[in-house]
Amino acid sequence: MVKSGQVAEFGFSNPDRGKLGLEALDLGVLRRRVTAETLSRVHRTDFHQLFLFTAGTGTTMVDFVDHPCTPGTLLHLSPGRVLRLPQGSADALMVLFTPAFPPPLDGTRQLLSPFGPVVRTVPKAELPVVTRAVQDLRQEYRRNVLTNEPVDLLRQLLGAVLLRVARLPTDADTSRGDARFERFQHELERSFASTRNAAEYATRIGYSLRSLNRICLEATGRSAKALIDARVALEAKRLLVHTDLSSAAIGHRLGFSEATNFTKFFTRETGVSPGAFRH
Repeated sequence: MVKSGQVAEFGFSNPDRGKLGLEALDLGVLRRRVTAETLSRVHRTDFHQLFLFTAGTGTTMVDFVDHPCTPGTLLHLSPGRVLRLPQGSADALMVLFTPAFPPPLDGTRQLLSPFGPVVRTVPKAELPVVTRAVQDLRQEYRRNVLTNEPVDLLRQLLGAVLLRVARLPTDADTSRGDARFERFQHELERSFASTRNAAEYATRIGYSLRSLNRICLEATGRSAKALIDARVALEAKRLLVHTDLSSAAIGHRLGFSEATNFTKFFTRETGVSPGAFRH
């Protein structure tokens, strides 16, 4: 773990088998493993996290949004998102894995992207199927830790779990399967700190601005410019709350030449000044 400002940065580390890029455990086990400070602290990781809630109730904060968690709630957190571990009495089956561990499957590409939906509610009829898939993965994980066998079956069982998760409805199901929108999302994730010009994004991915706006509106109901500004505002929130950087330094990091321009942008997007948001 590396601490940076006010945010804890966790790299993947399997305590059972050091070089294995997957771990399957219960939330209760994780709570006993880490300190009370870590449980309550906001952090980000360089690995994927799946939570399938099985009992109790609680709340998980992801990127400044609190998500209620009850049995049947499934959370997927891609690397880089900021998180506070579930608070309350909730218990969950957990699967942690590095980006390189899952098998390459077209059906899981969007699920594993850095901007996919966080929350899925597993329909009652699907819950036994999804739970059994996770339990099969856990059983093979325990066997692999004991025997040090090749990871082929473990990797394929993770792929099966992810495929089942990918087909579940989400609480914000929008752009599923739209390769054009995915191209924009990837370019946005790569370039949001260097440009907020929607026309430039359109040129980079080979569309006219009018076509890009249509693609974004169909996928999310928002224009390309609105999505770009929202992504910049989210990163500004992360940096304001989870680092000690000054507002001016954050604005500079996000491509604003003047601190006043950043302040005006942030206030317009969020309704409060950077200083008020940090407080």
